[in-house]
Amino acid sequence: MALGLVIFIIFIALVFDYVNGFHDAANSIATIVSTRVLSPGVAVAWAAFF
Repeated sequence: MALGLVIFIIFIALVFDYVNGFHDAANSIATIVSTRVLSPGVAVAWAAFF
């Protein structure tokens, strides 16, 4: 029972970090594109690889 709970909590933490990464990538893309440093296509490509 306790091991299952620990595994479940670790799984939920990993899902949270994964979803939080989407928000971080979107925020960084918005900043770069709004300041016209990169075009939207290049900014999305950079966010996909880094």
